Amino acid sequence: MKKYFSLLLAAIMTSTLLAQTASPTNNSTAGNAAAKKAAAKKAAAEVRSTPLVAGPASVIATNVNVRGRAGLIGEVLTKISQGDAVTVIEEITLKRSKSDEPSAWAKINLPAGAHVWVNTTFIDEATKTVKPKKLNLRGGPGENYSIIGSLEKGATVKEIQTRGAWVEIEPPAGAFAFVAAQYLKQEAPAAPVPELTPEPVPVATTVPEPTPIAATTTETPTTPTTPPPAQPVVTPEPEPAPSDEPPPPRIVQREGIVKGTVSIQAPTKFALESMDTGRPINYLYTTSTNLDLSRYKGLHIVVTGEEGLDKRWRNTPIITIQRILVLE
Repeated sequence: MKKYFSLLLAAIMTSTLLAQTASPTNNSTAGNAAAKKAAAKKAAAEVRSTPLVAGPASVIATNVNVRGRAGLIGEVLTKISQGDAVTVIEEITLKRSKSDEPSAWAKINLPAGAHVWVNTTFIDEATKTVKPKKLNLRGGPGENYSIIGSLEKGATVKEIQTRGAWVEIEPPAGAFAFVAAQYLKQEAPAAPVPELTPEPVPVATTVPEPTPIAATTTETPTTPTTPPPAQPVVTPEPEPAPSDEPPPPRIVQREGIVKGTVSIQAPTKFALESMDTGRPINYLYTTSTNLDLSRYKGLHIVVTGEEGLDKRWRNTPIITIQRILVLE
């Protein structure tokens, strides 16, 4: 009996020791994952205010979905990760995006790993060429998948696999997809160096000095007169004018989630909502033409700026943005 009790006690102590040893590792793993996620969020925040242009770009987050259409409605075609290079075709902005959906999307060349499908009805079986004038490329084997490009009549395809009436082919040049613009970064173009024009060297010229002419006039001595003593002039001090200076601006910091507004009475298109109640704290306003607030939709931010009331609706708070910090 004593031997059985000793074995049971040893097993319990061993299990406890293993649990204590594994716990820091799990916590460390979770902490590293949270740190990587926060770093990716911070990196994305650094470029959200800069619109993308046609050309190369790099991915600044992990496991970014590549979709067949702009918006969360588009099916996921593949994934790209931090450090991957993509080619931007153009940036588009959704006119009616949801409150938690990014508005800015990048149309990019289809990345490697994505699948392209066409209907076998429109492929010549003998020559493997396109029969109609134009053939749509789909993101999956069916007409319910997004159109991600097209082929002209006579184009040759290379088949990979067949599924029913659909065949997967090698992605041709011109196939495209979409990714949220906030996860891409482009290098800023170098500023042009202004050309320097040398200034002309001034030419020294010699001007002859005029010949002095002897004075011939005779001065008549005058008797000096003593002026009367000056009387002090007393100037009354002006009364101070009433001050017309406006009160100093109210600079505040507010934290919340950026959401899009749909009310026609809202002073701006974006509001900062409370994370606890979901009610608007402030409507967001900016005078900068380089700050695209649609890139911050659905993100947790801290905004610094001048807080006041809308001129039309005196009970509606509005904040003029000076600085935005994206949190996790």
